[in-house]
Amino acid sequence: MRLLIASVGHKMPDWITEGYSEYAKRMPRETRMELIEIKPEPRTTGKSTAQIMEAEATRITGALPQSCRRIVLDERGEMVSTKRLSALMQEWMSSGQDVAFIIGGADGLSDSVKKDAHQMISLSSCTLPHAFVRVLLAEQLYRAYSLMHNHPYHRE
Repeated sequence: MRLLIASVGHKMPDWITEGYSEYAKRMPRETRMELIEIKPEPRTTGKSTAQIMEAEATRITGALPQSCRRIVLDERGEMVSTKRLSALMQEWMSSGQDVAFIIGGADGLSDSVKKDAHQMISLSSCTLPHAFVRVLLAEQLYRAYSLMHNHPYHRE
């Protein structure tokens, strides 16, 4: 199973890239994490926010495998704890299907992406910078995997 993180944004600061990479390399081969960076739509073209989000939605949809399970990250989604994320990960692993986590850009995600998703989850009720979310998600996926396998990384 692959855990795909489709994130709108590219040319991230080094600390974002290094943070994500640290947790991605910790994941075992059977549950590898892959980052798919989606080029953001330019904000200088005179397009409306809705048009910008739809252009990004087209890029997101085109970048993901058709058969993957799509999980949208949104502050209005189901609030998940690490334990809940670990339980969800176990369900996803048993299905054998790749899972794509979708992180929107500066303006968020279009309704079309949200409607096509299998689930919508939230890692925080705070509004988080979209670049930071990829690091937070990578850490939480590693922690959830660690919890499933009784690895000492996760402590309660």
